[in-house]
Amino acid sequence: VQLQASGGGLVQPGGSLRLSCVASGRTFSNYVMGWFRRAPGKEREFVAAISWSGGSTFYADSVKGRFTISRDDAKNTVYLQMNSLKPEDTAVYYCGQDKSPRRTYIASRYYSSSLYEYWGQGTLVTVSS
Repeated sequence: VQLQASGGGLVQPGGSLRLSCVASGRTFSNYVMGWFRRAPGKEREFVAAISWSGGSTFYADSVKGRFTISRDDAKNTVYLQMNSLKPEDTAVYYCGQDKSPRRTYIASRYYSSSLYEYWGQGTLVTVSS
């Protein structure tokens, strides 16, 4: 399995970016996908997740209402649309894929990095004027 994240860059506060993560190696539509981030000097933290069916989404409180996670199973891609970006959103963003196919979990499970077996290489988002 390989995950390739892209779309990061430098953006001014209040701006927008869309991150993409293309997966290969197994049937994409069977797996929960998530986004995490690691800011300089901080631990990796959960950002957003989407169920394998696409019917449920989960967000960290810090991004709720500003970020939107979506998936396009035909393109084996998960997206993270980030609007109203703030300097505190500066981080390396990683996509992750669940270890088990077609699993549904209690909500809190989606927030844990231990759910995700495979990770992309990360894409840097810098929010600065």
